[in-house]
Amino acid sequence: MMERKGGCLCGAVRYVLKAEPVACAICHCRHCQKQGGSLFSFNLFIKEADYEQQGETKAFLDTGDSGQPSYRHFCANCGSPVMTQVSGMPGVVLVKAGTLDSLEGLPSPQSEIYTDRAVQWLEPFAGAARFPRSP
Repeated sequence: MMERKGGCLCGAVRYVLKAEPVACAICHCRHCQKQGGSLFSFNLFIKEADYEQQGETKAFLDTGDSGQPSYRHFCANCGSPVMTQVSGMPGVVLVKAGTLDSLEGLPSPQSEIYTDRAVQWLEPFAGAARFPRSP
């Protein structure tokens, strides 16, 4: 396994992923859309022990459909969303794939969630299981 490196737009926050993701998912929920300013978020599910970060992030306390808190971490300098910690998933962080230095060899998404909120003209991702909400 090669280490993957990434960080925010300005470089104030850097990270290393020391293992492959345990899962990869596209999220179409309105919160991910609004946080990223895009139609969806591509998240890499990484064991927290395999995520090493340098630099400080600020965290926005968000509450999803489950009612449990999520902490959306972003660079306080440039605003780049970096990763999310979901209370219902202890020991795992969701890293925003777009913050990787290189997208080469990136695994395909295994699932798409909140497809009931996806823009209608966006084609499903080949091979990904689709769920109207979070399974």
